[in-house]
Amino acid sequence: MTKITCFGEILWDVFPNHEKIGGAPLNVAARLKSFDNNVSMISKVGEDEKGEKLINFLKERSINVDGVQVDSTYKTGSVTVMLNEKGSASYDIEYPRAWDKIELTNNLKEIVKASDVFVFGSLVTRDALSRNTLYDLLKEAKTKIFDVNLREPYYTSEILEYLMNQADFIKFNDDEIFEIAKNLDSKTQSLEQNIRFIAEKTNTKSICVTKGRHGAILFLNNTFYYNSGYQIVVKDTVGAGDSFLASLINKLYKNQSPQDAIDFACAVGALVASKEGANPILKNDEITAIMGNN
Repeated sequence: MTKITCFGEILWDVFPNHEKIGGAPLNVAARLKSFDNNVSMISKVGEDEKGEKLINFLKERSINVDGVQVDSTYKTGSVTVMLNEKGSASYDIEYPRAWDKIELTNNLKEIVKASDVFVFGSLVTRDALSRNTLYDLLKEAKTKIFDVNLREPYYTSEILEYLMNQADFIKFNDDEIFEIAKNLDSKTQSLEQNIRFIAEKTNTKSICVTKGRHGAILFLNNTFYYNSGYQIVVKDTVGAGDSFLASLINKLYKNQSPQDAIDFACAVGALVASKEGANPILKNDEITAIMGNN
């Protein structure tokens, strides 16, 4: 069983009429666990009711919470989510929150050392404390998967470039890779050429780019694999990319073919977008059905 640790924000997504548990690293962790992986979470919550509920959510899903710290000063994270008429989300991310203040401990180092895979994002680098903890844990990690998550104003080109250089695998959406490639002086508008450009610039062998309803493209072992997406009615897009990444990691680390992995991951991402919230329970027959119908 693959041992995977996810590092970063765990929080509450606050919609106009309800609240849902979220945060990209938590969403990835929850979906990975649903596929029977051994998953640990590293983050921090406030000493409050919302923090307690987050820890209980992780425990109920049998995700290891030994790396989830509790802070008596800062509150548990929350994000105000605005959905447009097509279900696409924009975010107002409150700062500072407990997950900005993850402290380096020997316990965290041991959790990462014992893991086969370490998954991290860019949002957690917005505060120096969590950022420095991440930088130290990257030194302990075996395989490093970077989930780019650009949320203005919480990133800089310098930090993104550093994290890409640390990573063995990078996942972008199409807007993100074009923005970052342009900042690194790429002169091309071709998605494939920009993927190769980033791969060479950062010495990263594996890159995946999601394209919303148009599917995704995977670059692995100098080969491109494509999925053109699945037809669904979008409820909300929150967490769809996170479930996509978790599904892709799961299949690749179980030695499925890259094409099978990207087809499966696109199906899971589409299903999540067709449901409410970032972490809906999915049944295997639902995934099989959407893949069979397309």
